[in-house]
Amino acid sequence: MKPPRAIQPTALAAFALALLAGCADMGRIHPQASALKPAGLNPGKAIAAASADVAWPDQQWWQALHDEQLNRLVAAALADSPTLRAAQARVRQAEALAGVAKAGTLPQATASASADRELYSAHSTVPAPLAGNYAWKNTATLSGAYDLDLWGRNRDALAAALDEVHMASAEAQMARLTLASAIVRSYIQLSLEYALQDSVAQNLAQRQRILEITRKRQAAGLASEIEVASIETTLPAGRREHEQIGESIALLRNQLAALIGKGPGDGDAIARPMLALDAGHGGVVPASLPAELVGHRPDIAAQRWRVEAAGARIAGAKAEFYPNINLAAFVGLQSLGFGHFLDSGSSMRGVTPAVSLPVFEGGRLRAQLGNQTALYDGAVEQYNASVVQAMADVANAVVRIDSVRRQDQLAQRALAAARRQQELAERAYRAGMTDALNVINAQMTLLNEEQQMAQVASKQLDNYTLLMAALGGGIKLDLP
Repeated sequence: MKPPRAIQPTALAAFALALLAGCADMGRIHPQASALKPAGLNPGKAIAAASADVAWPDQQWWQALHDEQLNRLVAAALADSPTLRAAQARVRQAEALAGVAKAGTLPQATASASADRELYSAHSTVPAPLAGNYAWKNTATLSGAYDLDLWGRNRDALAAALDEVHMASAEAQMARLTLASAIVRSYIQLSLEYALQDSVAQNLAQRQRILEITRKRQAAGLASEIEVASIETTLPAGRREHEQIGESIALLRNQLAALIGKGPGDGDAIARPMLALDAGHGGVVPASLPAELVGHRPDIAAQRWRVEAAGARIAGAKAEFYPNINLAAFVGLQSLGFGHFLDSGSSMRGVTPAVSLPVFEGGRLRAQLGNQTALYDGAVEQYNASVVQAMADVANAVVRIDSVRRQDQLAQRALAAARRQQELAERAYRAGMTDALNVINAQMTLLNEEQQMAQVASKQLDNYTLLMAALGGGIKLDLP
C-alpha cells in the first residue's frame, strides 16, 4: 500500500514563489495509522490444519450443490436484482466523477459570441457619432486556460477519483457475493423445512395408526379410554407443528422471490430443493490464504482502494499550500456595427497568466490537511478491521465444518438407536407387553433425532456457503 505522495517541486523557478507561502505552514500533520500485513497475522490452528494445496473457489461456487433450480435463481438475481443494479449505478457515478477530475488536468477552451444593441449616452465618454445614438456592439471570442499544476493537485484529485472507481467496483462485487450467499442460504433453509415437514408428517401418520390400533383394542377390551385419549392429545400439537413448517416454507419462497427481484407469485413456482454437496467440497482452504485473502475478498479490496484514495487526497491537500499558476489566453473580434466586424482591425487577443498564493488563510489549509489525514487514518483502520474479520470468518467457517462433521457421526448413531427403540416399542405394543404411551414416546424420540439429523445435514451445506463467502466467492481483484 503506497503512503501519501510527498510533494516535490518540479520547477526551480517556482521555488521563490513558494517562499511567499510561508505563512501557510503545514505544521506536523501526518498520518498515524499503518496497514496490517495479512501474512503477519497468526492464522490459528483451525486454518493451519485445514490449509492444503487447493484452488480458490470458483465464481459459480453454488453449482457444487448440484441443484439446477438454485442455479437459475442465482443467475436471475445477478441479472435482475435492484440491489446489484444500484451498486452498478454507483460504479457509473464514480466513473463520471473521475471524468470530471480528469478534465481538471487538461487545457480548457470556450467560445462565445454576442451582439448587443445599445443607446449610448450623449453626455458620457462615448464620442460622436455614437453619442446619443443606437449602435450594435458585436463580439466573438475564443478563450483557453491551462492550470500548470506544478504541485500535482489536479493529478492527485484524478488519482483519488480513479481509486474510488476501483472501490465502487469492489463494493459492487461484494454486493454480488452477499446476494448470492443470501439466496443460497435461504434455499438451504427451504430444503431443511421440507425435510422437517416430511419427518413431522411421517410421525403424525404413525401416531394415527397407533391411535386406530388402540381404538380397536379398546373395543376388544384390551385398552382403556385413557390410553386412547393420551394418544389423541398428541395429534393437535403435531398438526400445529406441521402447519408452522408450512408457513416457514411459504415465507422462504417469498423471501427468495424478493432476493431475485421478483414478486411473491414467482416464489410460488419454486419447487422443493434437491441439494447434494460432493464429499470433497468444504473444510479445506488454500495454503496461501493470509497473503492472498486481500485480493479475493471484495470488502477488503474496497477498503484498500479507500485507503489509496485517502492518500491521494492528502497529497492534494498538501499541494494547496503551494502557489497555483494558471495560464489563460483569448483571441477574437470586436466592433461597433456590423460593417467592420470581420476586418483585421477588429481583432483582439491577449494572455493573462495568474498566480495565487495562500499567505493568510486563517488555518483553513491546515484544517483541510488535518481532515484528510484523519480520513486516511480512519480508512486504514477500517482496512485493518476488515482483514482481521476476514481471517476470523474463515477460521469460524472451518471450525463449524469440522464440528458439524463430528456432529454428523454422533447424530447418525443417535438416529440408529432411536429407530431401534421405536421398532422394539411397536413390537412390544403389538404383543401386548407395553402400552401406547411408550410407543408414542419412542416415536417422539425418533422424530427429534430425525430433525437433528436434518439440521446437521443443513448445517453442512450452510457452512460450505459461509466458507465460500469468507474466501471471497471466487472473485479476484487487482490491487496496488
